Order: sequence, then structure tokens, then C-alpha cells
Amino acid sequence: MTQGRVNELIKGRRTVRELDVFERVADGLGMPDDARHLLGLASRREACGGGRAFDLAAFPEVVRVFTEQAAAADEIQRAARTTDELDVLAVRGLGLIGLNDSLLRSSLTRADGKRLRLRVLLLDPECPALADRAAEIGESAESMANGVRLTAARLRDLTDVCDVEIRWYRSLPTWRLIRVGKVVYVSAFDSGWEGHESALYKVMETPYGPLYRGFRRMFDGLMDEGALLPA
Repeated sequence: MTQGRVNELIKGRRTVRELDVFERVADGLGMPDDARHLLGLASRREACGGGRAFDLAAFPEVVRVFTEQAAAADEIQRAARTTDELDVLAVRGLGLIGLNDSLLRSSLTRADGKRLRLRVLLLDPECPALADRAAEIGESAESMANGVRLTAARLRDLTDVCDVEIRWYRSLPTWRLIRVGKVVYVSAFDSGWEGHESALYKVMETPYGPLYRGFRRMFDGLMDEGALLPA
């Protein structure tokens, strides 16, 4: 950009409307990623990503990508042992929290006697979305519904060590989510594809990033809408 053009922008005689101009300004000033995001621009790492149109792992909030849940199991369990708040969004949750050998079950009791705040969203066993999800993975709706009810019953057993809140949601599952404090571990459901088999993204809260906030807002909204199960 010429100095004259810059002067016109500073004095308000011209305005910037084209995204590529903002990109050139950001590049010329060496803006850090947080500042680039305020202008609606991709991060430098994403912009210079070797020609890839979009690389989610390059976004600053996504600090790590695991091939599947099992690859992150040790890290999630360590984080769950020290957090004050744990949120779980699942279909039936048996592999996450419903069984003695599930991912999170052994991490819920605190040696110091403090009580964990545990919020769990499970798919309503009576809703049409459960039958649709069961059909997607070749399972009977009855079997899936029984799994949900078993998890709900096992969660009630935790009331001696946790402040437990369980609610039903009624939409076709898309996301599988574990929030441990300011970190969200998120994977996806698809036809013929279970959440624990999906790639797992570790998303951290950042000052301007939308992902952590978006997933937390989604979870809170489902909690507000969901039917509360009695303790």
C-alpha cells in the first residue's frame, strides 16, 4: 500500500471493505492471531497452511487433535480428577460415565472430600431421535433406550460423592462433549459412526475464540431445555 493510500484511510477519506485489503494490512503489521480474528481473518498458521482450504487443527482454540477417544483417555482422566466442574453430553453415556470401567467413573471422587459439580445430558429414551440414532448404527431402539436408563440409574448412585444433575435432550445427536473446566473435548456422531470412534478435538477457552464459548452455550441451552431427572 502506498503512503498516500494509508493517509486517506487514517483520515477517513477511504474505507476498507475488501477482505484481501484487511489481510494485507494484517500481514504488513505482523498482527498476532488474536488481533487477526477481531478483523474476521484466519490465523497466520491457517493462512499459510500449504494450500489447504481449511485446517481446523490450525485454529488457535484447537490445541490438539486425537485420532479417537482412547488416545486422550489418560489426559482426560487426569483433568477430571482435579476439576470442580464436569459436563458430559452423550447418547447413553455407558462408555463415558455409566459403568465402573468407563472413562470418567474412577475420576469423580475427591480425596479431600470436596464435591464435584457433575452435569450430564443423555438422549431421552422415549423420543423419536433415539430410534433414529439406533437405526443409524444398526441397533434396536429398545436396547439403546435401556442403555440410557442404565446410565441414569448408575449416575444416581453418585449422589454421595457428587452434586449430580441429569437431564434428557431430544434432538438427533451430533456432538459428544466432555467439558473439564476451561477445556472441552469434543467428537461427533454420524450415520454408522459412534462418538468414541470419531477424531477428538481438545478445545481451550481463549479471549476471542468462538468454539469453546459456542460448545458451552450449546450445552447450557440443552440443559435449560431438557427434562430434569429426579435425584
